[in-house]
Amino acid sequence: MKKFRSPVYSIISVPVEKIEPNTYNPNTVAPPELKLLYDSIKEDGYTMPIVCYYDEIRDVYVIVDGFHRYRVMLDYSDIYEREGGVLPVSVIDKTIDCRMASTIRHNRARGSHDVDLMGNIIRELHELGRSDVWISKHLGMDRDEILRLKQITGLAALFRDVEFGKAWKVVEDEFEG
Repeated sequence: MKKFRSPVYSIISVPVEKIEPNTYNPNTVAPPELKLLYDSIKEDGYTMPIVCYYDEIRDVYVIVDGFHRYRVMLDYSDIYEREGGVLPVSVIDKTIDCRMASTIRHNRARGSHDVDLMGNIIRELHELGRSDVWISKHLGMDRDEILRLKQITGLAALFRDVEFGKAWKVVEDEFEG
């Protein structure tokens, strides 16, 4: 059996032009915190790698975690120049559903999320065939949170496997006339 080795022990330098954001990240950072991230990178350098998936077909690295660290390099020429236009990257090789789960785990461990984008992720994971149990286990969400996100998206398809109870029954009134 192959011994597991954490990706962080194999950091590579990747030109920022070969890195692209994923399409599903619900994490947002307010301008003051983004400025703080810039200040941190300016003062301390990059202390954490960008986590990416390598898409061999397109020869690009797709961000799983670290979008805002990537953004700092794109937005601040002093950082780009100092770093020579390369970012430290830790590569993971996972399917899209597992990459989505990884992004959420990384984000939830440190910050807040955009509710609408989280709802979209729940929808996409359901479309990929993932159950509420899988989502709960891999994204660290309880069933009520998943239900609320499904309700926010308003997509009936997310409820196709839910059996609804009969909480009330229509009773016809007889009118006297």
